[in-house]
Amino acid sequence: MPFSLHQGDALSVLAGLPDDCVDSVITDPPYNSGGRTAKERTSRSAKQKYTSADAKNDLADFTGENMDQRSYGFWLTQIMTEAHRLTKTGGAALLFTDWRQLPTTTDAIQAAGWLWRGVLAWHKPQARPQKGRFTQNCEFVVWASKGPIDGSRNPVYLPGMYSASQPSGSNRQHITQKPVEVMRELVKICPPKGTVLDFCAGSGSTGVAALLEGRDFIGVEKTEHYAAIAADRLTETIRQTLSQDDMVLTA
Repeated sequence: MPFSLHQGDALSVLAGLPDDCVDSVITDPPYNSGGRTAKERTSRSAKQKYTSADAKNDLADFTGENMDQRSYGFWLTQIMTEAHRLTKTGGAALLFTDWRQLPTTTDAIQAAGWLWRGVLAWHKPQARPQKGRFTQNCEFVVWASKGPIDGSRNPVYLPGMYSASQPSGSNRQHITQKPVEVMRELVKICPPKGTVLDFCAGSGSTGVAALLEGRDFIGVEKTEHYAAIAADRLTETIRQTLSQDDMVLTA
């Protein structure tokens, strides 16, 4: 199978994987963002923070969203150190974050041994305007590499900004789901037929994008509800991809 999906704690699962088994790490960890006080940070669940009225599906909560900034930085450094071990030399890491956690994320990825390369922007056209303020219509992707990058190994020219709205209505299956069209562009940093790792797989959007773009995928998701959704989406993507290939061969 071109994908494997593990349901469990990311640090524990990654510890059991062999060195140099992936080409890229592309993930969307819990932001642990917002709240000026401990009460504000811990009194709201992820669902309360991020779910709007247009959600048509029952979006389950997930854990790990109420760490303070120092705890988040320590956790991210730990897990990105493990991800560094799993990644081949020259491989890339891409981590989603928001403006509040951008400094902590760039610190953690460097403390874990990665070479910080820059910050990409994800523009959300349908963000809510705020009277008297600038609209917060961008999230960010911190990207880094494990040592030098050999451009001849994967000679792509990728943009530094992506624009797409978050899935909505019945298409939204996770509280913080990212658009597959954006993820399909990001996974191109992984060489063709290479392997993408996402240790916060959620509903599986990174994996769906990887499979559609001809990459293999290793996913880890702690929440059982979302691991089941991810498994269904990945399996359906494989089924559709095989059907398309069969049609081409038949023709």
